[in-house]
Amino acid sequence: MNWGKERRLRRIFRNDSRTVIVPMDHGVSIGPAKGLTNMQDIVDKLAKGSADAIIIHKGIAKTVDAKDLGLIIHLSGSTKLSHKPNLKVQICSIEEAIKLGADAVSIHVNVGCEEESQMLMDMGMIVDECDHYGLPLLAMMYPRGPNIKNEHEPALINHVARLGAELGADVIKTNYTGSIDTFREITSCCPVPVVIAGGPKAKTDKEVLQMVFDSIKAGGSGLSVGRNVFQHENPTSMSKALSAIVHDKASVEDAMSILEGK
Repeated sequence: MNWGKERRLRRIFRNDSRTVIVPMDHGVSIGPAKGLTNMQDIVDKLAKGSADAIIIHKGIAKTVDAKDLGLIIHLSGSTKLSHKPNLKVQICSIEEAIKLGADAVSIHVNVGCEEESQMLMDMGMIVDECDHYGLPLLAMMYPRGPNIKNEHEPALINHVARLGAELGADVIKTNYTGSIDTFREITSCCPVPVVIAGGPKAKTDKEVLQMVFDSIKAGGSGLSVGRNVFQHENPTSMSKALSAIVHDKASVEDAMSILEGK
């Protein structure tokens, strides 16, 4: 047993082995998006909202107080301005993440893009370093590339989730497949916890809450949802509503009541 990883994972996952993570690494890929203009302000709101952890880049980690939130430093980067935006390169070292007090690190791998092999090679080396230092690794595994027609296709999600686990990730973040039955196949085939991504800003709050509820019912271990939380008109209440579903077994209706302040 890797005691360092076990201890650090307990700062991200509660005793129920579930977690509410809010990724806020978007400043690198798309710039200071709505909700991320004042990073300390949004971190404070998430801490009040019972979130468990945040994902941020190393520069932001030097400027904000993460409060009691688990700190996950994102190691990958690319920008929408690049002619190869799907190529994620390593922009932070494991040693630097440890110096910043990281409880875990995360990487982004786009499976199916032309540079897939480079990202997989980088992941292999990062896994070895994480094992050496006892630092958990969350792998954002997405089917994304010229031959990918549907990034939520169950067979593709099953492949990328298992790929991340096969290469040694401790936690997998990937897309929700759209139904409880198909997502249950993913969680049953993946030997490490699977958390769902939030994707683009949803049309309704209930849509987000229902997706999270269904993923938990299918054996998911929580969520790593960004824009649908930090761009919400009330990020604190949205965090509380999501946490109620993930940790307190709340129904979607109960979570909506929390969100609406009833």
